[in-house]
Amino acid sequence: MPRSFWLDVLRHGLQVLVFCCLIAVFTSLIWPQAGYGVQLVHSMSIGMLIWAVIEFGRLLVPAEHCHRDPSRPGHGWPKGWRGVLLTLVGIAVGYVGGNRLAAALLGETVTYAPRDQVIGLAIAIVAGLVASFYFFTRGRQAALQASIAAAERDAAEARLMLLQSQLEPHMLFNTLANLRALIGVDPARAQHMLDRLDGYLRATLGASRAPQHPLGDEFDRLRDYLELMAVRMGPRLAYTLELPAALRDRPVPTLLLQPVVENAIRHGLEPCVAGGRIEVAARRDADALILSVHDSGAGFDPDAPPRVGHFGLAQVGERVASATGGQGHVDIQSQPGAGATVRIILPIT
Repeated sequence: MPRSFWLDVLRHGLQVLVFCCLIAVFTSLIWPQAGYGVQLVHSMSIGMLIWAVIEFGRLLVPAEHCHRDPSRPGHGWPKGWRGVLLTLVGIAVGYVGGNRLAAALLGETVTYAPRDQVIGLAIAIVAGLVASFYFFTRGRQAALQASIAAAERDAAEARLMLLQSQLEPHMLFNTLANLRALIGVDPARAQHMLDRLDGYLRATLGASRAPQHPLGDEFDRLRDYLELMAVRMGPRLAYTLELPAALRDRPVPTLLLQPVVENAIRHGLEPCVAGGRIEVAARRDADALILSVHDSGAGFDPDAPPRVGHFGLAQVGERVASATGGQGHVDIQSQPGAGATVRIILPIT
């Protein structure tokens, strides 16, 4: 059995012990002459035996007949009549065996009156049913919460795939428009750019459609894109990529940096006659992965309404929020004429 199963068993056992202590207080009021200590031994012997039969008896019921928590391995609570039968068996075994165990521990030889035996049996039945109902409802609640969480994860993954499918055509259309403009003025460079585009698309289409990939792959694809843009812009585009070796295998959402770099070129460097420089870097800061894209271009006012073509930054913000459950975020720092810096902060778990 996995460690989580035994932790659950320990937690349930401690809860039953507390419940038995409360039952002993109640029975001490009914039979004050016996004292709390004697009642506690009886209560714990009966209660723990009932719990043990039910707790481990669940393992004998096939998994398909149990309410299961998808986030935890093992068996849940038996469905329908199987759960009722297991509870009744646990109460019967616990009452008979628990009384004998308590008598042996206390060295008792006293025979209890029929009335006292009926009262004791009624208390055991009521206490057993209450405790079983408590654990049953807690288990069903945990299973329901796990199912909701799984559905939310599936919805988030579907949203990420939708956002990614919107980003890739966006980049492709921009590149084709640039290629069309270049064909008329410099066919040789256009052919070289087409070769770069062919290599980039082969790498992209050959990659997995999973929502995440290693950060090293993200930087490799980004280098292909920047080389593609360098064919068109020539000396007006300079760039650096800084990725520590320790972070190459860190998983990140696919196509996360490319739209940021695309916006930096289109809205930062292209409006400048001399072009500019793009610096892309990754670093770890405590429990966060920080990806930064800085350009020395025209800059913009982050508080101004988004211009047409700033689609990529909006998508990045949505993807980061969806992929991290709201724990990650995008920070934009820019001023007109002073370039721009976009930082993507992702939690490291």
